[in-house]
Amino acid sequence: MSKATALGARTVVERRRRHTLFFLEWAAGQRPVHLDTDIDMTRIQEHRSQARARGLRYSYVTYLLFAAGRALERHPEANAVMAPGWPGMLRAPRIVRFEGVTAKLALDRKVEGERTVLSALVPNLERAGLREIQQQVDRYRGQDAAELPEFKGVRMLGRLPLPLARTAFAAALRDPGKRPAVFGTVSVSSLGHSSVDGFHSAGGTAVTLCAGRVAQRPVVRADGSVAAAPMLRLGLTFDHRVIDGGTAADLLTDLHHTMEAFDDGSSGQTSPADHRGADRDHGTRRGLEQSPR
Repeated sequence: MSKATALGARTVVERRRRHTLFFLEWAAGQRPVHLDTDIDMTRIQEHRSQARARGLRYSYVTYLLFAAGRALERHPEANAVMAPGWPGMLRAPRIVRFEGVTAKLALDRKVEGERTVLSALVPNLERAGLREIQQQVDRYRGQDAAELPEFKGVRMLGRLPLPLARTAFAAALRDPGKRPAVFGTVSVSSLGHSSVDGFHSAGGTAVTLCAGRVAQRPVVRADGSVAAAPMLRLGLTFDHRVIDGGTAADLLTDLHHTMEAFDDGSSGQTSPADHRGADRDHGTRRGLEQSPR
């Protein structure tokens, strides 16, 4: 390969990955701390089997998104982001909390023939049903997903001159109130299609959820017996500038129980956690809550 050809190929890769590189530069200010837990997916696998018998297919990540929406509604302090102060302005960094739950779902897709990461938004998770979530996930998993209107901004960043592209990316971050429509309120990533058991990443929001594969592993039952069960390693990375370890641990514990005792609501039964969420005064969370840091 000639030097000119090599330089041309490198330019294509840099343009294709610009949005990722810009994001990593911005997210470098996070203070990530990592937690994880093992979730028994027996109940969810049973629900998947029953759904397949009715001609419905649900992916594991759909169950995670469903549970994340309910859990974050019960822990609104974790449905947040740190909004930085701006150089030359007397504005301190502040925490911005959001009323609705929007996931930023990381996707491995091809753009102009090259593999890259695209971030798809899945909104209204605090009330969306499994079927609605799966429909959105399927749309983003289509062969032509990279050409969807939602990724117009990513395609534009690759075509603009570098200084202008960087300015455009920064402009998208300037108004914290618009963050859910750009970066979501919680980041979700899954490598469950591979042999990865667990991993951690920081997605720019207060909480990032990372799911590995579901694999049969030995577990100890309440009666002391050992049995094989389908287990999911779920990682939770939190930004320590926004929430503390106790809050993150409570959220992960809620997610753990919500998934192990999965109920999509069709049975008409609700858990104690559901009642706590329903009884919370939602009036205190209307719009955006901004608190100084």
